[in-house]
Amino acid sequence: MNDWPDRRTGDRSDRYGRGSASPQPEGARAMPHIQRRPSSPQRPQMPPQRPQVPPQSQGYDDRYQDGGYGNPEPGYDSGYNTGQVYGGGSGRGGGGRRGGGDGGYVGRPAPDWRRRIKLGALTLVVVLLVVSVSTYFWADSKLKREVDLSKVIERPESGDGTNYLIVGSDSREGMSAEEKKRLRTGSAEGKRTDSMMILHDGSNGPTLISLPRDSNVEIPSFVGSESGKKFPGTGRQVKLNAAYAEDGPELLVRTVEFNTGLRIDHYVEIGFGGFAKIVDAIGGVELDIPKAFKDKKSGADFKAGKQTLNGEQSLAFVRTRYAFAGSDLDRTKNQQKFLAALASQTATPSTIINPFKLYPTMGAGLDTLIVDKDMSLWSLGNMFFAMKGVTGGDGTSMNMPISGSVGGNLVWDKAKVKQLVQQLNNDEKVTVSSD
Repeated sequence: MNDWPDRRTGDRSDRYGRGSASPQPEGARAMPHIQRRPSSPQRPQMPPQRPQVPPQSQGYDDRYQDGGYGNPEPGYDSGYNTGQVYGGGSGRGGGGRRGGGDGGYVGRPAPDWRRRIKLGALTLVVVLLVVSVSTYFWADSKLKREVDLSKVIERPESGDGTNYLIVGSDSREGMSAEEKKRLRTGSAEGKRTDSMMILHDGSNGPTLISLPRDSNVEIPSFVGSESGKKFPGTGRQVKLNAAYAEDGPELLVRTVEFNTGLRIDHYVEIGFGGFAKIVDAIGGVELDIPKAFKDKKSGADFKAGKQTLNGEQSLAFVRTRYAFAGSDLDRTKNQQKFLAALASQTATPSTIINPFKLYPTMGAGLDTLIVDKDMSLWSLGNMFFAMKGVTGGDGTSMNMPISGSVGGNLVWDKAKVKQLVQQLNNDEKVTVSSD
């Protein structure tokens, strides 16, 4: 009796499950699908036919690939699924990727370099933006906005361009006893103005005008910066630096505006210590000194020719006046020359794009920089680059025109000062000279 299921015959030898006797491995086999025939109308009985037994080496019956019933009726779906037990293919295993109609192996696609470059550029822009914004807020937080120009009364009308009053004070704030000794600053309490300049930044290039500290000026009426009390003008004549000593930056601005008729838009002050630290942070400032000079009081001792000055030497250079025949007038010329060189050598790619030089330089200056309450980093940057432009061929540097002296004080040439201020207010090219 046949033990095989319905319509199946064949050899029940033990080779099933043990592989083929052939030395070649068996390929994938389709498992026979056993499906009951749906009920159908009775057909005429036919004499039974002996099924053909497949050859022993084949192992399956081709007739059963269509469900075992030969050609099915039209529209009939046997539901037969020829699933494979063993994965065939190229023999490359699962490490590759099959593709195409021939089952061939497809390698990893070539990288899209254009896309990678775009993503890299976008990442770089984002990083630079984050660093720039962070640097801006860091620097902005270090600015000491201590000068309130709203306390200045009876101010002149604004002209074209921007006017900065730049003050170098002899403040020893933050300096140790050793630094005071090394820099020869002395130990006097408080602070006084050691240099004063007006920087005009306009469409016709920057103009830098030094105001000698010994200039003879009139102290006008003013409101005390601390008391808020109004002091009437009495026509009192003093040296310009006395205004600062009497009531600080606000009275100095009021005095400069009253005696010139030029409105000051921003105030910037730096002390001895900050000045020297800025120079050291950028690695020194190169200057060409035309004539050798010495000064025991400032500690200056310079030979003629090109040389690089460190912070201590730079401070001695800008403070020296007793070694020159023109005293304070010669000193202001040296101060202009040095500040322009400092700005020019600081605003270079080697400093701006090098964080190891940029941040120490900015930190050294901002730590001791005092500005007005309306000063922004943008305005401060404009002032810095205008200072650099003084030596770039587009700028002008000069002393306030002097007509003589009285009691040891320098008297301004009123006619020339009036013409100079008119040209600055109209943002015209300056033709007035200090000679």
